[in-house]
Amino acid sequence: MGTTETKISAQLRALIRLQHIDTLIYQVVKERGDLPEEIRDLEDESAGLQTRINKIKQEQEDIEQSRRRSEFDIEEAESMIKKYEEQQLQVRNNREFDALTKEIEVQRERIFEAKELISDTEGTLEESSVQIEEAQERHKELENILGEKRTQLEEVLSTTEKQMSDLEELKKEAESLVDERYLRAYKRLRNRYRDGRAVVRLNRGAAGGFAVPPQRQMEIRQRNRIIPCEQTGRIIVDNEFYEEATGDLSI
Repeated sequence: MGTTETKISAQLRALIRLQHIDTLIYQVVKERGDLPEEIRDLEDESAGLQTRINKIKQEQEDIEQSRRRSEFDIEEAESMIKKYEEQQLQVRNNREFDALTKEIEVQRERIFEAKELISDTEGTLEESSVQIEEAQERHKELENILGEKRTQLEEVLSTTEKQMSDLEELKKEAESLVDERYLRAYKRLRNRYRDGRAVVRLNRGAAGGFAVPPQRQMEIRQRNRIIPCEQTGRIIVDNEFYEEATGDLSI
């Protein structure tokens, strides 16, 4: 019986230490704040803006090409009209004259359509230029903000890097002392709760926000059983035992 008690007590001690180390890691990560997520969001917005700018510029280039084709069409049509009008002076009958007249009308319609297209592109190009200018201003603003946020994060990381490294080493050591089945249960509990607490302290008759019956409190203080909270499933340990098991842990 004594051997079993010693083994369970050792497992409880190992779980307490692991929980405490994970809590310290959480505090270090919290110290970094929302900076990593903010930076990712800003980078996504910046990349999206750059894609939009590139798309609008490509559209502008396509419009410019269309405009140049229209200008060429006008020049070519005017040249054809001049040619057909000269030919009309040399025709020998009305049928030839009418045929040339129709060709001239076709070229004039071609000129009209080309001028309409050019007129339409002027408004589109002006609007897209405004869009590019606005997007570029926002993109520049984002890059400035990103620079500041990255500097802030680098400063925080530089001050917490050693702490995190030390804690990760302690965590590996603590995990190695926990039986596999208890470690699996511990990780499941941590994933279940936002605060990541799988082990909670018994303090003033309560643990993790829930009252603990007197009989259960006595069992917890004996440290010879792993006792879960009836409401949450979290492992309850005596506060004094917790302090004893984590007294040497600091960052």
